[in-house]
This record gives sequence, C-alpha cells and structure tokens, in this order.
Amino acid sequence: MTIGASSGHGSNGGEASRTRSDHARAASPAPAEPECLTAICRGNYAVVTVPDVTLADLASFTPARPALTGEPRGVGVVGLPTNLVASASEQRMSGRILDFDVTVRFVPAGFVFDYGDGSTRRSSTAGVSWSRAGQASFTPTATSHVYTKPGTYPVRVTVLYAPSVDFGSGVWRPVDGYVRATSGGYDVRVVEVRTALVDRTCLENPSGPGC
Repeated sequence: MTIGASSGHGSNGGEASRTRSDHARAASPAPAEPECLTAICRGNYAVVTVPDVTLADLASFTPARPALTGEPRGVGVVGLPTNLVASASEQRMSGRILDFDVTVRFVPAGFVFDYGDGSTRRSSTAGVSWSRAGQASFTPTATSHVYTKPGTYPVRVTVLYAPSVDFGSGVWRPVDGYVRATSGGYDVRVVEVRTALVDRTCLENPSGPGC
C-alpha cells in the first residue's frame, strides 16, 4: 500500500501511518558502535578486525637506553645518601606488525635502580636533583642510596616501558607486560670522609690530622 495516496479522507490515514512509523523508528535502539579497541574504526564503522599484539610481536621495536647520573657526580660518601637520577621519556616509532602498518608507543612506567653493591630499588619516579627538589645536599631522595663501604660501584637503571599500539585509527591499544631498557654503566666511587678539630688548617700544617 502506498502511504499518502491523495483522497480526501485518506490523507489523515497516511499521516497516522507515518506517525506510527516514526514512533516505531524512535523506539528502535540505535545500532551499537563497534569496539575500536578490537577493530580499526572509521567514524562509527569497523573496517577490519585487528589482531591481538603481544610483547613477542614488538621484538623489532627497541626503546632507547635511558641516561643515568648522580650527585655528587661520580662520587659518594660512606654513610651518606648518594642521589641517582635517571632520564627517560615517551617514545614512538612506526613499523609493521602482523602485516599491519602501526605506530608503537613506549611510556616509562617504572624504574629499577641497581646500585652495584647487591641492592636494588624499584621506583615510580626517575629521580630528581637535590636543587630541583629544594633539598640540601646529602639528604635522602626516592632514588638515593647509602653505601656502607668504600669502593667503586657500577650503577645501572632499567626502565620499564608500558607499550601500546595504534593501527592508524588514533586509538592506542595497550600491550600486556613491559619492555625493558637498561642504561650503560655509571660508576660511583665511594670514599670515606673524616673530620677532625685542629688548631691549624691543612695548608698551614700539611702533616696535621686528616691532611
């Protein structure tokens, strides 16, 4: 039947039919939007379903090594905090995974400091210099370490990067696990410092106590 055929009283029937049709359309639920975490989306439509990505699939993507420094630079004092500061930032790189063009993002999510004397510490922060933190030298920080014996210690930091992948839709899909990157060796020479109360300085009396 054609709705809206032109007879005098048929006009009202057509309007009623269209009203019922409009109400029916309004009552029908809107089609669900696709889940863009499992599909490449264009607007409101899924174009193709993307595969799950694992750490093994990211083997060809390697974040840069973090940098590591300390305060005092390269030196520590027995019994006092040596402050270690790492440097790492978000990194992005393009490539292909499972025949898809992708962008991989690595975001620093944790830092594991190896102090070279058998002790380690995991921190959520890369550390900060004493001056930037507004602290006096040789005060404890979230990444500092106190050495108990003199010696030279190879210090390292491993950054735990949280990876995610964008298949070109602008949606970042997280990948389970962490990708690790470790700094090169940063040696800290730890020395003992002794003080003595004397009546003359070491310049005045080079053979004096503590000189």
